[in-house]
Amino acid sequence: MLCTIVYRYGNLAVKPLAASSPAADPIERGSIVDRSGFPLAVQTNFYHIGISTRNISSNSRLQEAFAADISDAIGMTPSQILTLLNTKKSFVYLKKKMTQSEYDALKFITDEKKYNFVSYEKIPGRLYPNHALASQLIGYMGSDGRGLAGIEFSQQKILQPDLTEEVEGGAQPQGRNIYLSIDANLQYKLEQIAYKTMHDTQAESMMLIAADCRSGEILSYISLPSVDLNDYGESTEESRMDRPAMYSYEPGSVFKIFTVGIAYDQHGISPNDSFLCDGVYEKKLSSGERIRIKCLEHHGWCTPRDALRFSCNDALGQIADRIYDDDFIARIRQLGFGAKTGVELPGETAGLVKDPESRSWSARSKPTIAIGQEITVSALQMVQAASAIANGGVPVQLTFIHKITNKDGTVFYEHTPEYKSRNFSKATADYVLSCMETTATTGTGARANLRDVSIGVKTGTAQMADKLHGGYSSTDFLSNCISIFPIEDPQIVLYIVVTKAKGETYAGRIVAPVIAEAADVIIDHLGMSRESAASLEHSGVINIRQTQSVQLGSYVPDFTGKSKKDLIPLVNRSDIHFIINGSGWVTSQNPAAGTPISKDMVIELNLE
Repeated sequence: MLCTIVYRYGNLAVKPLAASSPAADPIERGSIVDRSGFPLAVQTNFYHIGISTRNISSNSRLQEAFAADISDAIGMTPSQILTLLNTKKSFVYLKKKMTQSEYDALKFITDEKKYNFVSYEKIPGRLYPNHALASQLIGYMGSDGRGLAGIEFSQQKILQPDLTEEVEGGAQPQGRNIYLSIDANLQYKLEQIAYKTMHDTQAESMMLIAADCRSGEILSYISLPSVDLNDYGESTEESRMDRPAMYSYEPGSVFKIFTVGIAYDQHGISPNDSFLCDGVYEKKLSSGERIRIKCLEHHGWCTPRDALRFSCNDALGQIADRIYDDDFIARIRQLGFGAKTGVELPGETAGLVKDPESRSWSARSKPTIAIGQEITVSALQMVQAASAIANGGVPVQLTFIHKITNKDGTVFYEHTPEYKSRNFSKATADYVLSCMETTATTGTGARANLRDVSIGVKTGTAQMADKLHGGYSSTDFLSNCISIFPIEDPQIVLYIVVTKAKGETYAGRIVAPVIAEAADVIIDHLGMSRESAASLEHSGVINIRQTQSVQLGSYVPDFTGKSKKDLIPLVNRSDIHFIINGSGWVTSQNPAAGTPISKDMVIELNLE
């Protein structure tokens, strides 16, 4: 045995070493930008700063001098630094994830003072220039370089494929840039409305989705409270939650548009049918069981249009009686409820749709579902189902991805609309849409009426479940409103949900006005025609002021007075990162003009 070991060892000793191939460079992660290329998540570098304490532990004067020299550069007090240095460990991290500017300042000091006990570990990182803007959609990249939430997670293989991944032609895989469907400027404007709404209503949370119902591209996606992606580690679970995708709830009366659509499409009702509302939907079964669902008013005789206009529970219960249980649930599922929409986000809920054969189904289930209870949905499902009404009966697949490009700018993927199977006849979709317009002009959604642009709406106020005591809460309500505009040529589905507002909770009063405000912003931002648009005579000759493009040399220029459009050529740079707050023209900046430019420097601009 000993001879064998000696023989093998001798062979290994004289055998030439195999040539080692250098480690492949990591793949640079692609950027996430808005539909016009405005950066939302970009690659940067961070630095972990380490200290070999055994080289400094016995020299208190050196420790004090070192702490005093570097404290300002890294934003720590000398006493905090000394506490870290006086540890029993032989190596400690002084600070993790330092920015490039912090690193540059510290490196200059340690080199000049010859502090050779300091080490620097460069790690790839992610910079989110717009902080909390569309934060749950964009998501977050962890310290290991992999996405943990949102698009960063779901599109990990697109943004940063594995080195082992095979690519056609044998080329090295590359991280690609993802152009989201959202418009960053529009997102910012609508988020300001959402924050104001949260403040005014003292609500617990809020959701807003604005989608192009022709293409399925989502132009704005809001979930409040939100999280500053640059400080993700300090965020709360509530601020990280992607509510429009993950949260399921009873929508209440908004769901009535789908009930009327199903009944109309099944030939269960016609426009001239009338239903008597005496304040309560009541039905006695052969078993002796009695069903009672209260209505808010005594509406008298109601057509289906009136039932939606006044949001009449009694009439909707009677309308539901004209549809077989199985047919009703099958059509609800056909609209996409009870299934994930399939958007490019993780953790999407399917909601809950009961089956007539299930043990939880009762005699009151159908009329209750007809008014938006005993069913749970997601905000994304509501928007996709509403797109069927907007598109003449055919829903469109929702998406957050406008296009994907390679690093050289060539297009790898570009979105084209994907239409699903027809849900309603065109006549049915047109009828429901006209009923929604009536609701906006003379019904419960009158405060969403735009006057100069036709809009269809449906409001809903639903009691929320009391998770502590069971049943429904007497204080917690979910207030929501869905809208489609313009009626003549539908382009936008806008949906807003406010949960647990304090004081006034009726959706017609607190959400419908927000629909009007948000729709106004969308219409003007997209340049949609409206009667109130300014009209004047013009010679037809337009003089365009030639703006001088911003040039970056060795020093930070003065950006004051520059427009957002002037800044577009700069934001795509990979060596310098821009954080742009607001919209309009630059009013202030950090760092100040004249500051030397360094690699991976962050320049923050405030616009008004």
